[in-house]
Amino acid sequence: MEVGSLPVELWQLILSYLRLPDLGRCSLVCRAWYELVLSLDKTRWRQLCLGCLEHRHPNWPNQPGVEPRSWREAFKQHYLASKTWTKNTQDLESSNCLSLFRRRKGRRRLCVGVGGEFGSLRAALAAASPYDCLVLLPGVHEEQGEVLLKVPVEVVGQGKLGDVALLASIDQHCPTARLCNMVFMPARFTSVLYKTTSGYVQFDNCNFESGQLQIHAPGTCQVKFCTFSQSSIHLRSMALCVLENCEFTGSENASVTVEGCPSSDRNWACKHLAVLAKSCAAPMREPNPAGCPVAKQDGWGESLLEPVRTCEIVVGEERSSFLSAVDAQALLGSAQEDTEFGESLRAAKEKGYQALNSNSSDSDLCSDDEEDAQAAYKLPYKAHSLSHTLADVTHSRLQSNKLHALQRDLKLKSLQQELQQDKEAQSLANSLQGCIIRECLFRDGKGGIFIYSRGQAKLEGSIFRDLTYAVRCIQNSKVIMLRNDIHHCKASGIFLRLSAGGLIADNNIHSNCEAGVDIRKGANPLVLCNKIHSGLRSGIVVVGNGKGIIRSNQIYGNKEAGIYILYNGNPAVSGNHIFQGLAAGIAVNENGRGQITGNVICENQWGGADIRHGGDPILRNNLISCGYSDGVVVGECGKGLIEGNTIYGNKGCGVWMMSSSLPHLINNQISHNSIYGVAVFCRKDDAGDYPLSQGASENFQEEREGAGEENDPDIEEEYLAARRPISVALVELNSINHNGAAGLHVKSSEALNIIANVIHANRDGGVAVLQSSQLTRIANNSISCNSRRGVLVEAECQVELRGNGIYDNSSHGIVSKGEGVIMENDIIGNHRCGLQLLQAADMKVTNNRIQSFRDYGIALFDEAKGLVQENLIFQGRSKKSILRPMSNAEDCIIQNNVLLTFKKRFEMECMLINPPARPHMEGGATGSCTAAGDQRVSSITTRVDGGCHNHGSIFCTIL
Repeated sequence: MEVGSLPVELWQLILSYLRLPDLGRCSLVCRAWYELVLSLDKTRWRQLCLGCLEHRHPNWPNQPGVEPRSWREAFKQHYLASKTWTKNTQDLESSNCLSLFRRRKGRRRLCVGVGGEFGSLRAALAAASPYDCLVLLPGVHEEQGEVLLKVPVEVVGQGKLGDVALLASIDQHCPTARLCNMVFMPARFTSVLYKTTSGYVQFDNCNFESGQLQIHAPGTCQVKFCTFSQSSIHLRSMALCVLENCEFTGSENASVTVEGCPSSDRNWACKHLAVLAKSCAAPMREPNPAGCPVAKQDGWGESLLEPVRTCEIVVGEERSSFLSAVDAQALLGSAQEDTEFGESLRAAKEKGYQALNSNSSDSDLCSDDEEDAQAAYKLPYKAHSLSHTLADVTHSRLQSNKLHALQRDLKLKSLQQELQQDKEAQSLANSLQGCIIRECLFRDGKGGIFIYSRGQAKLEGSIFRDLTYAVRCIQNSKVIMLRNDIHHCKASGIFLRLSAGGLIADNNIHSNCEAGVDIRKGANPLVLCNKIHSGLRSGIVVVGNGKGIIRSNQIYGNKEAGIYILYNGNPAVSGNHIFQGLAAGIAVNENGRGQITGNVICENQWGGADIRHGGDPILRNNLISCGYSDGVVVGECGKGLIEGNTIYGNKGCGVWMMSSSLPHLINNQISHNSIYGVAVFCRKDDAGDYPLSQGASENFQEEREGAGEENDPDIEEEYLAARRPISVALVELNSINHNGAAGLHVKSSEALNIIANVIHANRDGGVAVLQSSQLTRIANNSISCNSRRGVLVEAECQVELRGNGIYDNSSHGIVSKGEGVIMENDIIGNHRCGLQLLQAADMKVTNNRIQSFRDYGIALFDEAKGLVQENLIFQGRSKKSILRPMSNAEDCIIQNNVLLTFKKRFEMECMLINPPARPHMEGGATGSCTAAGDQRVSSITTRVDGGCHNHGSIFCTIL
């Protein structure tokens, strides 16, 4: 009949009644009939596939409710399973043609059991010819001794699964065999259900109870649609084997054990299995945050947990704003409400920070009338200062542009992008060696997969839940994990140790009682593009000389640190998004190290990065923001190079550190934090320490004992090359602006160097030195437009102020009650005194240029003493005297100062020509900042507006 003679729907209805042989004949009529048969995929092919008792649902056991892409193709794969085991290239006869002919035409069907031809499996095997089919009739078949399988046969249970039970131990000595549709139970004398050391065995739709399969190379196996109840598979030196669509439950040890290096002596079936593995490999999926049930989709392509703060991180091109409307005001430098600021200060006090003292000697700021009054005249530097070069609108625009550029740079990469850029990862993802485990379910037992002694396994699309651990990989073994779901393990989800390696990519690892990924003792995996979240401890732990490349992961919602590095752990951590953790984003403790670059670390309850107890990482070019505590914490005995990071919008300080720990803080953008920009303390911090145990079954004792082991000399040399040795804590070349309290707060008994920073527009003073028994060196900084004084030095503090530009602060330029040197500074345009010495101050004040906006240039009170000489002092308003010596100290020496009152604008314009305005910049509009003495020269962005003789004085400011 012509297909066009009836409607297609009617043809489909007619053909849906045909049996499988008839459908095959119809498909051979012509192309139109072939397409009609294919169109029955959702109807007749689905009925045939689900109606076969020997077959399970194609997506069993993980997604039996999801339909396959093609029911016909799924049925075809089930049907062909009974054919593939015969593809043995070895020939038992002299002629390939005759052998093939006998297999197809002379194959017998032997029935075993009550009513069958043979009473036992052993008797049937004795009479069987190669490739015969042995059918076990319903019932229990028990063998008293070990059964030797010497000829290739197919053993199939009749009826539905569970009707046939086989109590036997089978030892295969033939090239190939297939067993299907049976329940295997152990014999009385052994727990081994099946073993082979040479041949290929194929298990389809079987149940294994309380026993073990042993497959040793060059033997191999394919196991599909099987259930293992309190049973396991032991694979030794496997060149290639495949486990697909299997369920493992109630294991007392590991469900699958992979031992030994893949054998070079490959079984005949390895070629067939390699083709099968490649044909069934699923394409790499794009990250799908919506698939995570505990997360909500956000605009930057990531999953954010509830509740989300109003300070919203956006790392993606589709969003136009960096912060929400509420916290955008802080980013634009707008003033916060007094109540909010008071809450921030109370939070600081509770945490142990030094709160602001409203009774300090320079706290009596100008009255409202004085603030509204305009000065009669002042030096015309202001048109070129930081505050007016970056007016509020301009500043917010520049900041927004920079942050949008940062968004693009730090956008999370997909696995496809990572594999395109990393050939090693691509090679691992495509490799086919050892044991391939695909679409399996491991649940309710002790262990999932154990790989040791140079074994290799590849895991794809499997689920591991409610186990003690999912995967353990040790002793130079290699594991490749793609698109697996690992959750609710009682210990760590994935555990790598003793130089293990491999690729862990695109997995969803969550809700585990210990770490999601635990890397120890020289293990060195690639951890790419995973979601690691909601753990009861840390997301990733790197311990005891563990290494690894941790890149492009989403790590969020863990109760401890997102990434925890200790005991000489030294990973490379880059391009990750670490957010909404209940502790620190990254914690480096107990001599941990690591190179931590280009990460987005936000909205964590503790510090974005927390470094203590010998931790010594390189923290570079990260975005650390919107934390509920401090941005970066360098605690007791912490070290580290903290360079090029953007640290903003944190509820605590931008950086909280102890000077005795010798951190190196260089070239960071620290802004819009609720308390201090940088707080430097020197006291033993006993709060917030991390526990020394990360697991119930595993602890850190062995890593602690081995912490003194020698590191790789090549890695050590590379690590040291990136560092500059320092003997004093160093704060250098940072931009510290728009923070809720002082820009830099120092309360330390250790030496400190503060070099070439921009400290601008903070809501309290620029620099506050409240305690400094050893010298605090403040050199070549630009300190401007802060809401109170530029620099405060309390009593008994030792300070050297040299080469700074202190401009346009809302109170005094410098207030000192301590001792030290104030030399070669420009103190210009501040709203109160340029320099004020109080109480028992003992300062040497020489070669400064000082001009006050509306008060004295220099004022000495109380018992202040010292030497004030060779300063150039300009009058700000005619009603105020330039120099006010009111000190009672007899040894207060004031000599050789130049006091000037300008009458012409030209005179004022030229006052800062020789030398140019401090801090000194070289190289024009894109020059370099030259620190005092032998300090390093670092290229940074600068700005020069105009020249002295034409457009006013030259003022260079670090943007």
